[in-house]
Amino acid sequence: MDSNNDIRSYNREAWDNQVRSGKNPWTVPVSPEVIANARKGDWSVVLTENKPVPQKWFPPIQGLKILGLACGGGQQGPTLAAAGAEVTIFDNSPAQLDRDREVADRDGLNIRTVEGDMRDLSVFADESFDLVFHPVSNLFIHEIRPVWKEAYRVLRHGGTLLSGFMNPLFYIFNWEDLDNGILNVQNKIPYSDIETYGLERLKAEDRPAEFGHSFTDQLTGQMDAGFHLIDMYEDAHSGMKISEYISTYMATRALKP
Repeated sequence: MDSNNDIRSYNREAWDNQVRSGKNPWTVPVSPEVIANARKGDWSVVLTENKPVPQKWFPPIQGLKILGLACGGGQQGPTLAAAGAEVTIFDNSPAQLDRDREVADRDGLNIRTVEGDMRDLSVFADESFDLVFHPVSNLFIHEIRPVWKEAYRVLRHGGTLLSGFMNPLFYIFNWEDLDNGILNVQNKIPYSDIETYGLERLKAEDRPAEFGHSFTDQLTGQMDAGFHLIDMYEDAHSGMKISEYISTYMATRALKP
């Protein structure tokens, strides 16, 4: 399984299955109360697992044209729309996009949803958005530099890219041992679930394929695309042994000059 389309197709179906199972918290839409509060100006969203994105990272939200990049699930997009933004959600999983449409229908929100590959935003013209909101999701694709280049292209000059991603150290450990609280170094970065465990095992365990990317591709990749990195923070997994020693997520704020 080495073609781009095969990886994308596998993870599309895997995420659709995550939605159907209802066990993944990132597939559970926000409540009507969250939307009602956002309409009153009381809102927050996450790029990582726990820490809310600082409000100062956002330009004035009213009328802000936001692309939620690989951001389906009925969570961040509807919240930002209720707060006053013009939101487009782009995601590889039709079922995840259905979550956003469900919240939009339930709460009377105007959200555009588009299915596609995060590395190819050709459906959008140059400089279509004021802000790209890209929560932890590029771990589900094997190459990420095209993601940064496309995000740069669709942002207007002066626009903002907010992104969340994994600390690559998370992927150096044996996953079975990690689940048992044992930090056993086994893997190299860049990392691939497919190469390490094989597609059949991933299917049997009913989980998407993950990829661990270097900081060079995550950070220098943004700068090489043309972005100016101006802020960042770290976050940790809840209830995982590794989080006792190091943060497992990073979030960055970058501007298109």
